[in-house]
Amino acid sequence: MMTESENERLTRVGPGTPMGELLRRYWHPIATTVDLDKDPVRRVRLMGENLTLFRSDIGELGLIGERCPHRGVDLEFGIPDAKGLRCPYHGWLFDTKGRCLEMPFDDRIRENKSNRERMNIEGYPVEELGGLIFAYLGPQPAPLLPRWDLLVRDGFDRGVEIHVLPCNWLQCMDNSADPMHFEYTHAALGNYTLKKQGKPPAMKISRHIKIAFDRFKYGLMKRRLLEGENEDVDDWTVGHPLLFPNILAQGSQDAPTLQIRTPIDDTNTLHIRYRTQRRAEGAAPKPMKVVHEKVFDENGKIVADKVPLQDMLVWIAQGPISNRAREHLAASDTGITLYRRMLNEALDAVARNEDPIGIIRDRGENEPWIDLHREKETLKPFESKYKGLLSENDQMAVPGE
Repeated sequence: MMTESENERLTRVGPGTPMGELLRRYWHPIATTVDLDKDPVRRVRLMGENLTLFRSDIGELGLIGERCPHRGVDLEFGIPDAKGLRCPYHGWLFDTKGRCLEMPFDDRIRENKSNRERMNIEGYPVEELGGLIFAYLGPQPAPLLPRWDLLVRDGFDRGVEIHVLPCNWLQCMDNSADPMHFEYTHAALGNYTLKKQGKPPAMKISRHIKIAFDRFKYGLMKRRLLEGENEDVDDWTVGHPLLFPNILAQGSQDAPTLQIRTPIDDTNTLHIRYRTQRRAEGAAPKPMKVVHEKVFDENGKIVADKVPLQDMLVWIAQGPISNRAREHLAASDTGITLYRRMLNEALDAVARNEDPIGIIRDRGENEPWIDLHREKETLKPFESKYKGLLSENDQMAVPGE
């Protein structure tokens, strides 16, 4: 059982909080290129900070403070310029790093360079990869933006589904270290929802015989053995890689998927489902489709007739921030226990001014991409495909009941 202070340590994401400082060591997606094609200036809230994302007239990306320091106007309404973003009130110009380049009237009546320098606002690095816009809010030098395979490989069509969830990011990630919920959240609850709609069941309930978890270089790998599968441990199928700190990789090599849980603040999460499909040989590429979807229906309910909505229901049903001081973990929660232990180890690393798990600074490691192995691939043994990536610690297995 976790204490209230321990729960606070893992869930609060604002500036200066332990988890906020850890999460700021990583890159986080905050929008898509399709979003910026529709509107090149957008309000962004990330880990409790209100910011302005924009694309300049020459295509440069910027992420700067929310308001102009002159009269406090929200820069969401700013005007893109070749040099950056202009405040719509008096034309003060800020570049992609938040530096004040022009104060038009003052510049006309006197040389005002020293005063302009005092008007600089926050500016954070942003990069585009795979159609997503990533931001980094941590200390310099920034690590490399990880080139996960499905973000950069040719021959795949891509689509993005985005939900804003009224719950803390950790509720989503705890779920990613919990294979057992598949039996009830997706099979039992999903079929029950369809039954109420007068529809036939869509998923067979398959019991878990064993679950296991292994640390590896970028996070945590979970495995499961379902009834009817070969019980020889060497024939276990790979589950889903949990990429630190807030990404779940799923799918096969022909249809890989990422679920990314970007913390908006303590009680809201931007859930990005990045889906890909291998393109048929000779087929023309399809433009990336981005859909911003609602979680609740017109009655304020979550209709859990689809797998993503089933997950979202149980995350949100825990409340804005789950009270882990009142939970009682069981044998099926081994992966959650390990994941939280790894989070605390990463928090301790940051406190020592060290890089936490999953930080990439070697370009050779990052190019041309980082290959992720997913479910439906057999490992004989598991370590053979992950040689050099696995930690010696915390290779854990739990028998099913």
